[in-house]
Amino acid sequence: MKYDVIIGLEVHAQLQTKTKIFCGCATDFTPDAPNIRTCPVCLGLPGALPVLNRRAFEMAVKAALGLRCQIAHFTKWDRKQYFYPDLPKGYQISQYDLPFSHSGLMEIPADPEVAGAEGLTRKVRIIRAHLEDDAGKNIHDESGRGSESQVDLNRAGTPLVEIVTEPDLRSPKEARMLLEEIRLLLLYFGVSDCNMQEGNLRCDANINLHLHHDSGITTKTPIVEIKNLNSFRFLEQACEYEVSRQLKTYGHLEEIADRTKRTFGYDPQRGVTIEQRSKEEAADYRYFPDPDLVPVIVTADQIQLWQADLPERPQDRRQRYQTELGLSPYDAGVIIEQGRAFADFFEQIVAHGAEPKQASNWITQEIQRILNERKCSIGEFPVSAELVGTILKKVSDKQLTLKAAREALDALVSYSEENTVSQETLEKVIQERGLAIVQNDELLLNIIQQVIQKNPKPVADYLGGKQAAAGSLLGQVMREARGADPQLVKSLVTQALDALKSGNS
Repeated sequence: MKYDVIIGLEVHAQLQTKTKIFCGCATDFTPDAPNIRTCPVCLGLPGALPVLNRRAFEMAVKAALGLRCQIAHFTKWDRKQYFYPDLPKGYQISQYDLPFSHSGLMEIPADPEVAGAEGLTRKVRIIRAHLEDDAGKNIHDESGRGSESQVDLNRAGTPLVEIVTEPDLRSPKEARMLLEEIRLLLLYFGVSDCNMQEGNLRCDANINLHLHHDSGITTKTPIVEIKNLNSFRFLEQACEYEVSRQLKTYGHLEEIADRTKRTFGYDPQRGVTIEQRSKEEAADYRYFPDPDLVPVIVTADQIQLWQADLPERPQDRRQRYQTELGLSPYDAGVIIEQGRAFADFFEQIVAHGAEPKQASNWITQEIQRILNERKCSIGEFPVSAELVGTILKKVSDKQLTLKAAREALDALVSYSEENTVSQETLEKVIQERGLAIVQNDELLLNIIQQVIQKNPKPVADYLGGKQAAAGSLLGQVMREARGADPQLVKSLVTQALDALKSGNS
């Protein structure tokens, strides 16, 4: 029996504002000091009136434009009614029928196992992105000893942008890739830190199967919403488990009587999804317009200004690295996934004369090695992109070997611990350490002759037919002629030995 996996995501990202969406309480993460970031507004006390955080709205619009959404000129706020200990108002301020954005599009690589070939693209339609306030956090005793639960309302009222996709994903792997791409977009646009450990990026997955029976009948299994997945791995694992569970439960049925949508949770310890309740529909939430908040009207000129201020999308940047800089999809992907500052540093290296491929190798290997050793970010790297570009330009111009270039970079990093490094520092390092490639062929030939005269045994071995014996001579010449081009030295040593061989024959 064949089947299709149908998955759509609802992604919640906390916006990186300093204060909450409808009050002036700070949004910093304070897990060890519960309930210190609260006020009458986010506690829902009678008479408290919310006021929209303009910055939160602008950030949300920026995210939506990154998702290629249409921005509504008129949007309003609605109350979504439900009762839970971490929601002191008794309702969430959200957007129901008039969200601020709709009809976007994301593209990710299609999973070859379901698409049938490598290199295909999966287009995922974005239904809408809307703004809402977050609830607080319930902290339960998970020891099983029956201790009391606690409520922390520091998070209550923090601004969330919720991104809802059509069910266009066809495998758990594609679900993970889409969430990764959305995270990258939000990070590049600077609208969320997407810290999943702190709950600042999480998603719900709606999943079901279309079962194609041998009889020709297609059966659709009930949709399951897996809630609050806070890691890429858990998202993929939860969807994989749910596919297997639905196949086992419904695979033999050509008719399914109970098609009630249900909400499940995911237990990563056991690797299983667990039913929590039947899924609520919009009517269950009894939405109605929030009377305390005025609608927001956005002009075409304002949208144009926001559009003009957008940074390049990581997806577009990845593609540009391939088409304009000639990087492989792998190299381009590795750089882009390290973040915007990392990609900016790479482009600055190239702008200062480095070959793109060589710059790619260096930033992902040499510079990444140093970052790992020093446990710092690219923003803290002590050598400027301009100097790194200059070093690599010298390699391209055959003024430095790669080995000498690495030594120069390491030396600059060491110097930086006590002094500021500059172009003059680089030239000083190259001169003091004799790193420049020896361009004088006559000098090289003299060194080669001296080495040959001092080493009769390997010379005799080479003349006797052991070509590998030239290796020890080559190493000695390289040590004597520090900074020489290895390929040139190899060629000259071979020529000198072959000349001896011809003279002896």
